[in-house]
Amino acid sequence: MTKVLIATDKPFAASAVNAIRNVVETAGFELKLLEKYTEKKQLLDAVADVDAMIVRSDIVDAEVIEHAKNLKIVVRAGAGYDNLDLAACTAKGIVAMNTPGQNSNAVAELAMGMMLMMVRNKYDGTSGTEVKDKTLGIHAYGYVGKNLARIAKGFNMKIMAYDPFVDKSVMEIDGIIPVDNIEDLYKNCQFVSLHIPANDKTKKSINKALVSLMPKGGVLVNTARKEVINEEELLQLFEERPDLRYVSDIAPDNAAAFVEKYAPRVFFTPKKLGAQTSEANNNAGIAAADQIVKFIKNGDKTFQVNK
Repeated sequence: MTKVLIATDKPFAASAVNAIRNVVETAGFELKLLEKYTEKKQLLDAVADVDAMIVRSDIVDAEVIEHAKNLKIVVRAGAGYDNLDLAACTAKGIVAMNTPGQNSNAVAELAMGMMLMMVRNKYDGTSGTEVKDKTLGIHAYGYVGKNLARIAKGFNMKIMAYDPFVDKSVMEIDGIIPVDNIEDLYKNCQFVSLHIPANDKTKKSINKALVSLMPKGGVLVNTARKEVINEEELLQLFEERPDLRYVSDIAPDNAAAFVEKYAPRVFFTPKKLGAQTSEANNNAGIAAADQIVKFIKNGDKTFQVNK
């Protein structure tokens, strides 16, 4: 019997696990569950005899792959998949997938919520500003970017976007103003929301030179990955620009320095919260289970990321 493992140190909501179980067992497969594990050995033992695996932000590296003798497919329940060692998967003939779009509304709502919190001075009782008629810059116009644009329109914001991988006509149809270069996005937007992946080209790319272009009172929002921020340079810029603000749903490595010096101008969630809604849990979990069933039964590789 095909065995499917859910391996999550930060578990899915119970309703999501039940939904995944229903998909897996209806297909005639067996479900194994490893939650809140504290040692890597527990993960290594759990993967030993499974054919498929669903993870969230859990690290699936070469060692895990080596221990998973029967593994045919691993699905990251979410859009980002930098926690999967794609080279190791490919070397062992394992298909790696993500579930794009399933968490996008949850992440977009969080980004908008953090923007509102910052323009209201973190609700400290002082007079803030409004987002109406302000310009929002969306850095990468994928699933999350499109959802954020939809939400921001409800606040009557002007919206610009930069994404060299998306045709301008797609943005224009959505009522978004496309920009040709990244500098123009930061130069013209009071708010910039990051939705780029962390890879060799983007790591530390959000640097002092770029963020310094933002207008007075600018708010940088990061619901992507902490690795895309040049934290040292951003900390330097905060010293020079007392008007700038930074919010992120994952704390930077130098979070303590930011909070110690600039507490009113920064906010970091205690853990990555973009996908932490019951709806996103269910959507991503069910999508992952569906993709595993379709792959095992029909060879469907639609969402493969290690092609």
